[in-house]
Amino acid sequence: METRREALTGTIGCLTAVLGALAGIAIWFPYGRRGLFGGFEGETNPAVLWLGLPVMALGGAAAALAVFALIRGRWRPALGLVAAVAGITAFGYGFDVLAGTQALEDCGSPC
Repeated sequence: METRREALTGTIGCLTAVLGALAGIAIWFPYGRRGLFGGFEGETNPAVLWLGLPVMALGGAAAALAVFALIRGRWRPALGLVAAVAGITAFGYGFDVLAGTQALEDCGSPC
């Protein structure tokens, strides 16, 4: 009986991580689309794809797992996951993973 409960908890944890990653990708999508396809004079920002997408997917999965650990009453794993989310967030802000194309940001008065 205990093995079945552990298997169910593990399955729910995996589904939580997948749903969190999908939520992170859904949040990333408008920024990623603008950075890849909608630039001034066709300028693209490939860092949006190879840096922004993994950061948002990992951040979403870690945040969802932190909530799952809190619901289960596992405070230490939840605290570690919250620290991981904070680190991923700092990395994302440091490298500006949700940045659009550079020309849109630096355009100035003629735009």
